[in-house]
Amino acid sequence: MLWKNDGFFLLELLLSLSAWFMIGMFFMPLLMELSHQSQQLVRDKKAVQFIFEELQANLTEDRTNSNYSIFHNGTEYKIYWNQSSDIGQKEVCVKVDETAFLQRTEICKVPE
Repeated sequence: MLWKNDGFFLLELLLSLSAWFMIGMFFMPLLMELSHQSQQLVRDKKAVQFIFEELQANLTEDRTNSNYSIFHNGTEYKIYWNQSSDIGQKEVCVKVDETAFLQRTEICKVPE
């Protein structure tokens, strides 16, 4: 018997498209979560950088009473000095507010 193979049948085409769609629906939430984690890591890294810049500036001049905000890539980083209750010493804190996809971040460090 001679078969005519001129291309794909409609059923084969629909089957392959549905398989690609199901694979895409499986990986899309994983890629979105990976993107959010990457953005959170970038925010945390920048907050730690601001802490160490503030601590370094505190070595040259007394900045323990300064509270200010810095905007970087559309994100507001609030830098303030706080009286630590357990140590009894002032500490510098950087706070980033919560957004729709990213959680709130607050990192504090005591000058050494």
